[in-house]
Amino acid sequence: MATMQAIQLTGPCAAHEMKPTTVDVPALKPGYALIKVKAFGVNESEVTSRKGESSPDFKFPRILGIEGVGVVDQVNPGSAFKPGQQVATMMGGMGRAIDGSYAQYMLIKEKNLIPFESNLDWSIIGALPEMLQTAHGSISQGLHVQKGDILLVRGGSSTVGLMASVLAHHMGAEVIASTRNEAKLPKMKSLGIDHPILDDQDFTKRVQAIAPDKVDKSLELVGFSTLFEDMRLVKEGGFTCFTGALGGQWTLNNFSPFMIPTGVYLTSYAGEAKDLPAEYFSHILHLIEEKQLTVPIAKVYHGLAEVGQAQANLESGKFSGKHVVVL
Repeated sequence: MATMQAIQLTGPCAAHEMKPTTVDVPALKPGYALIKVKAFGVNESEVTSRKGESSPDFKFPRILGIEGVGVVDQVNPGSAFKPGQQVATMMGGMGRAIDGSYAQYMLIKEKNLIPFESNLDWSIIGALPEMLQTAHGSISQGLHVQKGDILLVRGGSSTVGLMASVLAHHMGAEVIASTRNEAKLPKMKSLGIDHPILDDQDFTKRVQAIAPDKVDKSLELVGFSTLFEDMRLVKEGGFTCFTGALGGQWTLNNFSPFMIPTGVYLTSYAGEAKDLPAEYFSHILHLIEEKQLTVPIAKVYHGLAEVGQAQANLESGKFSGKHVVVL
């Protein structure tokens, strides 16, 4: 049996305790492909899993990593993929119910693979899958953002918030994006966000000064603690999409539909690999190659030995953008 290096956790641990260890390379199974990992993004849910605080679908021992990019290494006869092909993947139980991408190789269901061709650096491609899928799904399926819309992104300095803002701005929407950290405002402005604003006691006044007739759409990434405040800033006939809960509050006791402002529509988004079509992924890669889009990357790390530092930096909240590990 061939072996590989991976970050395999046997129980809860601190970020600095995440060390590469030797494990078996996953054996190929019907319906799966073996992928040589080139890069992966580091996510908040992986920090939660590392602490042992995930939902019941997560069990130790586990190789973390809910997303990754790389090249096909092995396939079954009759596969739609071929060795050497570039692919991206995310979700589908990765890093939770099954082993994920914090490894030299990962075994992934073919239906969860997104093929692409690109000469971009793996650090850029590795930042995209989960962040792009969630941002794209939120503004397209959730909000139906169109050119000319005024979009409010609450939690705009998060990875999904930054990516959604970049995509919406490129589509021709006017974007108001919030952060609770004033130091992150210049980075947000540099990415092309029209109105980066501070989320403080004057948040509502700041939005009203920019959009006195209210916004067309709002993307909720902070959670129930801010959801209804945001909905009151949306025009009648407008949409609010609940995608994230950076504040930690995913549910609300004693919820009443009458808490939703009249004429404002509330929806949600929680996607998976199939919600990021290969054609769209390739389109975005092309826009990045042509320098028409900038990927919000906080820091790039090299090798599995730096995964612990990547998680620690993510957890610190001091950085704007995606933390990416390149192998």
